[in-house]
Amino acid sequence: MKTRIQKGTFPDPRSHRCFVVPVYEGDSELSPTARRADQSSGGWISELLRSREFEGKHCQLELLHTGDADSGQRIVLIGLGKRCDFDLDRVRGAYAKAAQFIRSSNLLSFSTALDFGPSSASIGDLTEAVVEGTILGSYQFTPYKTVQKEEIRQLREMTIVVKDGQTDAARTAAANAEIICRAVSLARDMISTPGNEMTPSHMAGQAILAAKGRAVSVKVLDEQKMQRLGMNALLGVASGSKQPPRFIILEYRGGRKSDRPLVLVGKGLTFDSGGISLKPAEKMDEMKSDMSGGAAVICAIMAAVDLELPVNLVGLVPATENMPSGRALKPGDILKSLSGQTIEVVNTDAEGRLILADALTYAGRYKPAAIIDLATLTGACVIALGDYVTGMMGTDEALKEKIRKAADFTGEKVWELPLWEEYDEQIKSDIADVKNAGGRPAGTITAAAFLKKFVGDFPWAHLDIAGPAWLSKDRSYIPKGASGVGVRLLVRLLRTWNGTVC
Repeated sequence: MKTRIQKGTFPDPRSHRCFVVPVYEGDSELSPTARRADQSSGGWISELLRSREFEGKHCQLELLHTGDADSGQRIVLIGLGKRCDFDLDRVRGAYAKAAQFIRSSNLLSFSTALDFGPSSASIGDLTEAVVEGTILGSYQFTPYKTVQKEEIRQLREMTIVVKDGQTDAARTAAANAEIICRAVSLARDMISTPGNEMTPSHMAGQAILAAKGRAVSVKVLDEQKMQRLGMNALLGVASGSKQPPRFIILEYRGGRKSDRPLVLVGKGLTFDSGGISLKPAEKMDEMKSDMSGGAAVICAIMAAVDLELPVNLVGLVPATENMPSGRALKPGDILKSLSGQTIEVVNTDAEGRLILADALTYAGRYKPAAIIDLATLTGACVIALGDYVTGMMGTDEALKEKIRKAADFTGEKVWELPLWEEYDEQIKSDIADVKNAGGRPAGTITAAAFLKKFVGDFPWAHLDIAGPAWLSKDRSYIPKGASGVGVRLLVRLLRTWNGTVC
């Protein structure tokens, strides 16, 4: 979809047939554009508000026609909710709803104006929110559709009307938002691709393909190289599959040579059956999404490259399947990790932390400024926080605060859980240095406590995205299925890493 920025006021209906007009709930004060739209419609907007047929509740929608049905202008009223509850995520959600309606009406293009925001919201932030909501809300995964493809509609163009003096800021913001949305959409595509195609080798190939023509290097370690390094925790998980594992390394140097890199680590389980500790059949098909953390890391780094962010980045993605077979990892096995620590495997379905253990140890080679890992790690996190919230744990308060601020801005909610020493007791092993599962109590926290043992002394934060990575129903600008969660959060974190917004 193409985004155009236009200077002016309410557009001529001859050139703009569909116009989206945001309205606040219970607020008689219309924006200048809404007032002009009201006049154009013969006072219908005012009448709808007076009669309360349209109240402006968040994402409430109403279609008005001006003139005749064939040549007249369509005005799409979209509710923003109460003015006192305004935030950018409400804007994203509202424009996603409007875009979905417009697409279903086969109009395929629309215009809107950005004179509805409070004075505290910059034109850049508003533009980004409108573009993100529109593009991400319009996302469809259709590569495997073979019939009635003509019914798959795509929005073609959005025109954003701004005041004189705002065009440059709006154009920059729209371009940035399009970069971020492409990254999220790529992550969604990768996650949605079925496991018979999205193998570890294919995931590595996708990273190489994405890096082509960009200022980022990609290195892929095969089984033999991992064996020589001693990545036995990762290899142990991979041992039950015919698909060979891959360890994907991405490096981007946008900062000063002397700046230590931020290392992003993403879990890349391209399919997780649970291994010998086999998962129930119900919803096992969704386990193709167990590489959501890895996809988020790859795509966030590509966005950082395209945005030319002044940071040094390393991305590490341990990619493998977790399958049952005659040579698969068994409960009771002991693995010697890359760190040298021994791990008693008490549950082969606690495999994500095993592959992350080796990746986190490898991260220490870069002497990083900080390490952040993303993983669909525990069902316990879904039980604790639900489907829409990421669990956060870590060792560095400043790092966690940066993540919180990025989460607040993007609407990708995070909630911190404690990581006290007492939880270490649950993962003590009688016969090894540590065991890979601590039982049902505090399962999300004990998984993080396990990971902490492989981080070293570097600032570290762990993001458990098990809940929001795959949605069972639509949520405003996130259609059901793969969400691409973590991409926008990471990009916002990287844009503000040095204290200013890039």
